Amino acid sequence: MSKSKVELTLEGQKKFKEELEYLKNVKRKENIIALQEARSQGDLSENAEYDAARDEQAQIEARIVQLENILKNATIIQSDNTDSITIGKEVVFKVYPEGDEECYHIVGSEEADPFNGKISINSPVAQALVGHKTADIVEISTPSGSYKIQIVDVLIRN
Repeated sequence: MSKSKVELTLEGQKKFKEELEYLKNVKRKENIIALQEARSQGDLSENAEYDAARDEQAQIEARIVQLENILKNATIIQSDNTDSITIGKEVVFKVYPEGDEECYHIVGSEEADPFNGKISINSPVAQALVGHKTADIVEISTPSGSYKIQIVDVLIRN
């Protein structure tokens, strides 16, 4: 696992801590019970339930290690009070000139979840927006083409 710094919002840090606690205190215990039940069925060489429980155990332990490394190497994003777009800010924009409004929270790559309104600071859209302000018109270049957007609002959010 890489030991590079990870940028997280306070919300992201809380989410990862909660997931880590859930995996350690709930999922790990449930998995131990599933392993014990599968072992009690006898021959392990042809026991699909045992194999599935072992696979789940490996996934749980791998995610625990991943989350511990993320949290250990995290830098918490502190947004400034300007209307200039930076990581940690929420941006409302519309496709120029008359598109629908969209809203995205710019976050670190570990926290990105575009389907839930969180885009990575490394994404083409976020890279194009950084440094701009409300009312600016910005050209976005993506692998699928270019288009212009107008920034409607910049909100401070951690």
